[in-house]
Amino acid sequence: MLGSWDGARLELRELHRFANGAVNMLGHLQWDTLHLWSETKNGLARYAADYAAPLAGIGVDTWGVDFALLDRAGNLLGNPYHYRDSRTEGMLERVFQHVPRRMMFAQTGIQFMSINTLYQLFSMVESGDARLRIADTLLMMPDLFHYWLTGSKIGEYTIASTTQMLDARERRWAVEMLSPLGIPTRLLPALIPPGTIIGQLRPEVIAGCGLKPAQVIAVGSHDTASAVAAVPGLDAHSCYISSGTWSLVGVEIAVPIINDRARELNFTNEGGVSHTIRLLKNVTGLWLLQSCQQEWQRAGHDYSWSELLALAGQADTLRSLIDPDAAEFLNPDDMPAAIRAFCRRTGQPQPETVGAIARCCLESLALKYRWVIAALESLTGVPIQMVRVVGGGSQNALLCQFTADATGKPVVAGPVEATAIGNVLMQTITTGHLASLAEGRAMVARSFPLKEYEPHPSDVWDAAYMRFLKWLA
Repeated sequence: MLGSWDGARLELRELHRFANGAVNMLGHLQWDTLHLWSETKNGLARYAADYAAPLAGIGVDTWGVDFALLDRAGNLLGNPYHYRDSRTEGMLERVFQHVPRRMMFAQTGIQFMSINTLYQLFSMVESGDARLRIADTLLMMPDLFHYWLTGSKIGEYTIASTTQMLDARERRWAVEMLSPLGIPTRLLPALIPPGTIIGQLRPEVIAGCGLKPAQVIAVGSHDTASAVAAVPGLDAHSCYISSGTWSLVGVEIAVPIINDRARELNFTNEGGVSHTIRLLKNVTGLWLLQSCQQEWQRAGHDYSWSELLALAGQADTLRSLIDPDAAEFLNPDDMPAAIRAFCRRTGQPQPETVGAIARCCLESLALKYRWVIAALESLTGVPIQMVRVVGGGSQNALLCQFTADATGKPVVAGPVEATAIGNVLMQTITTGHLASLAEGRAMVARSFPLKEYEPHPSDVWDAAYMRFLKWLA
């Protein structure tokens, strides 16, 4: 994505889009990292072919928790694993045998999820993976691209905060917690905050892409950190939902909230830009419907998103509900079958039609948002009056309306490309074109369309929520 700033408004242009998905290699899910690097260079080359002006900056963001290992020469030691790979099954309880859950949360303030970097690394310790002995440096995914672009091996703070290996208060690697687990802390890079200029493009990247010299800037390298940076109007009385494959539901605060209640509710304190903390809950998002869509496609029915939403709109209201975060939905072989099995197990009607399954996914997400928002209010003591939805899911009018109805709060949806916008916004601040995050968010509100959804008061949603609470994990 190319961001253009004219002093008042930001415009985005898509330069190059490419597929990214898990590759099953000998029974394990991995990322085709060299393909991603090749396509990244293709995007840079597309800019060089279309524009004469040098770039003011380049910023990289990716999903969280996954990482690469490099040897002493800086070579990649195999493809990084995908966070949905099965190697972390059972690792939480094994880790807790060495470091108690309470002690871990007291230091990291991070939600317990088997996908976290900590459990991926511990699975390598347990299996005796030789790469841990050979490796010289661990780089999170955006940091790997920073290295390939500039030659600098650093760790950006927001992406490091997703690992469950960072001291949340001191913003440093929690080495004293990692040592009893056998995780080699010598691999961990020095940390830098978002807004740091990492360095100049390597000469070979400049030559290979036909670019002029340009600087690479550390943005909120965790995609959610960039997305939250771009939430217009975000204040103490509003929460955000960064809606996509995952739904990240949270508030922006100044210091982490780390106490027994936050641990019991399994909330997370991740790093944000401009010295903020993102107190949030990871909720399985549109992955539910994306997986169903893929399963139906394999069966010969290629439903578009508009077709799925139209069928969901025609289905019965609040008939069947699931907990989106139930373990069986992490990576099932057949998502529609897993949804029907959950409903059967909980004594509900099984959704059989495509529309009924799609509606079940969307209504269940809206009810889970309601639960998370209530928990956020209890943790912060601040009432939430507005829900602000950004990301691809902000285009889903049915889900946005369900969210307003389920929570009883107005929803403001947009912008869609929040992560790219937040990335460019942070670069614009770093280069001195914007003064602050608040000024940047005001610019976002001027630059991109927003849509409002008012709640429809209904006792039906309240009754459904009481049913829904019985099935939460």
